[in-house]
Amino acid sequence: MLYYSTNRQSPIIGFEEAILQGLASDEGLFFPTSVPKLPVSFFESIEELTPQEIALEVIKQFAGNEITENKLQQIVSETLDFPIPLVKVEDNIFSLELFHGPTLAFKDVGARFMARTLRFFLEKKSKPVTILVATSGDTGGAVASGFYDVEGIRVVILYPSGKISAMQEKQLTTWGKNIYALEIDGTFDDCQKLVKSAFTDSELKAQYGLTSANSINIARLLPQTFYYFLAYQQLRDKSRPFIVSVPSGNLGNLTAGLIAWRMGLPVEKFVVASNSNDVVPKYLKSGQFYPKASVHTVANAMDVGNPSNFARVLEVFGHDYEQLKGKLAGHSYNDDEIKSCITEVFQRTGYTLDPHGACAYLALQKELKESEVGVFLETAHPAKFSETVNESIGQSIRIPDSLNKIIKKDKVSIQCQHSLDALREVLSTILK
Repeated sequence: MLYYSTNRQSPIIGFEEAILQGLASDEGLFFPTSVPKLPVSFFESIEELTPQEIALEVIKQFAGNEITENKLQQIVSETLDFPIPLVKVEDNIFSLELFHGPTLAFKDVGARFMARTLRFFLEKKSKPVTILVATSGDTGGAVASGFYDVEGIRVVILYPSGKISAMQEKQLTTWGKNIYALEIDGTFDDCQKLVKSAFTDSELKAQYGLTSANSINIARLLPQTFYYFLAYQQLRDKSRPFIVSVPSGNLGNLTAGLIAWRMGLPVEKFVVASNSNDVVPKYLKSGQFYPKASVHTVANAMDVGNPSNFARVLEVFGHDYEQLKGKLAGHSYNDDEIKSCITEVFQRTGYTLDPHGACAYLALQKELKESEVGVFLETAHPAKFSETVNESIGQSIRIPDSLNKIIKKDKVSIQCQHSLDALREVLSTILK
């Protein structure tokens, strides 16, 4: 499988190089030159397959012959060593719980796959690699967990000061060893812009061997396709049209779902669920894309005003707005609506939503027809947002043991202004 840049000014390259580069030299994102269709027989027998067998069949389409099937099987097995259950919330509404991994967030799948794949490719290289990653909440902890104490890999996480939950902050600032947390004076968009600027600085990139672990890296993005195949596998009634509601910030999860659809997964519609950072729902209504400064919300992992993966979404549809609009619907919700949803669903069904899942639930309700079955992605454990959730449900949610251990640890972060010069100075200090 070969990969091209969405800006089309960089060479077409293979899977390994796309992963190691992270971002193309022309600042575009790598995208497969073709999205292979899986045979009908795969979907007919999907209920008989294990999650690992499903994931292997999907990902080997994109790795080509650059990783042996035995090694790819090992990587997939180590990546998916926790459940991803489809849980019934109402008669025709299901939650796909993506928070049963080590950091209790959906980013665990992509981060674990990328860590193992990158380690495989680095075995033949002597120079250390530096993972530079921006996070709006969950990515940082998942990447830190996936790459912790991995020889030859250093991880530098940029996060917006005061704009992620206390639990999320502890998950990315308490590791030590090869993990460094940079507390940026700005928003997630500032963090993301800094990462991209560093990648386009050839001297900086060469000096530290920079690559990315955000969903701009194809190795983080492609494993997220697994979610959608696993949701379909667990649906008992496959005769009804199937729609999926995706909490959307940087659009990596949505892009992965669209790739799964292009591979033949029978998804009738995708619903783009946003918080007050509503640039994509507005685009779906007007056909005009206007990035804007992000605003802070209780669903902070979606606080993105200029989503990187929007370029890939356009690639899926060949930049055909009418085709895109026919497959996607978009809705946005403010903090009060999110909190009210958590309250209402808990009181009526007993199910506890996190703020991101609440956005997806609301958007799904808006689009779902009686003849359809709907799945929304529950992307993080509600306990990671205990202040918002406890207030909404009127009681204290149980904190998982893994989070309790982290709460007791001391936060260690490095203050950094949102400028490339400031980042360069910090990197020269910590990566000696």
